[in-house]
Amino acid sequence: MLKGNYFVYIITNPGKRVLYTGLTNDLATRLQQHYANRGKRDTFAGRYYCYRLLYYERFSDVQQAIEREKEIKDLSRQKKEDLISAFNPQWKFLLP
Repeated sequence: MLKGNYFVYIITNPGKRVLYTGLTNDLATRLQQHYANRGKRDTFAGRYYCYRLLYYERFSDVQQAIEREKEIKDLSRQKKEDLISAFNPQWKFLLP
């Protein structure tokens, strides 16, 4: 079992219309990658300009992070919005 820093995160586009859930072990670098990929049609986040961080959870166990990412991805849009609102009530764009 791998131990370290793992982040499950939700990003959005500047208009906050699209939500993307991901998993990484380096949140700052991953956000830079999303920003660099904006507008690129070969990835979901790039196609929809998702690079603004709204929500994240940190895990030390990679398996727990993977399971949590799957849980969040399976949530309805409303439940994702509720999760973000509980963590970040004003939906401010966060920095890692």
